[in-house]
Amino acid sequence: MRAEFVSDERLRLILELLTYENYLVCCVALQSGLRINDCLSLEPMQLDKKTFTVTEKKTGKKRRVRLSPQLRKELREIAGEYYVFPHRTDPCRHRTRQAVYCDIRRACKALRIKEHISPHSLRKHYAVELLQNGATLDEVKRSLNHESEFVTLLYALSDKVELQALIKNRAKKG
Repeated sequence: MRAEFVSDERLRLILELLTYENYLVCCVALQSGLRINDCLSLEPMQLDKKTFTVTEKKTGKKRRVRLSPQLRKELREIAGEYYVFPHRTDPCRHRTRQAVYCDIRRACKALRIKEHISPHSLRKHYAVELLQNGATLDEVKRSLNHESEFVTLLYALSDKVELQALIKNRAKKG
């Protein structure tokens, strides 16, 4: 199932219902565009620098990341010894992406949101925000570490694609 784009208003409501740690994971994803597994793999020492390097687990590519001072401060306060987001039962491992996914799904259910919103929806939201704030498509592509411009287009214009699908579905229902 593919992750759908989530609007600013719905995202705000979803984030309000998450556990604090999962809320912070989502904030990292929204500020950086990292995949959720890369957010969860952050180590406390990385927070000591304004900008740090992350090696993406999916692609093996390196990426420079900058988080706001306020978010870094909040992350330091909850960080475990080995990972910023430690596992619930094993501090030597990080929290699972499934834990974040389940929390997002729980929030969506509570809000009666039927669309498939997942942690990957945050990456799409990041791409849309970049484009709306004046970044070029090439800048969005570089920021997401995409190989294909087509994939970047799908992400950066996902708000419009979802809107068109919604309009089409409502027109069918009459």
